[in-house]
Amino acid sequence: MLHGPARHAGPDPASGYKTRLGVVMFIIYCVVYTGFVMLNVLSEGRTMQVIVFGGLNLAVVYGFGLIVFALVLALIYNRLCTQKERELSGCDGAEEVGS
Repeated sequence: MLHGPARHAGPDPASGYKTRLGVVMFIIYCVVYTGFVMLNVLSEGRTMQVIVFGGLNLAVVYGFGLIVFALVLALIYNRLCTQKERELSGCDGAEEVGS
């Protein structure tokens, strides 16, 4: 294999921050997803059949929106956690965290 030796993984000083951020983002996503479920349950399908964009109904647009929203949240989480790791490790951002 063409890989170097494994790095030593010590304690993560940013783990508390990462946990809180992950929980907050999970709750935000759950609220948005609950809106999707409640629209389906309470409107008996009428609302989700409404054409909203480019010939697509609300169900399709909302569903794809949930997927895109999850990806955006993941990118934001990654960025914020990387910044916090660099801040706590004293890196200036030029070298990789954990090296």
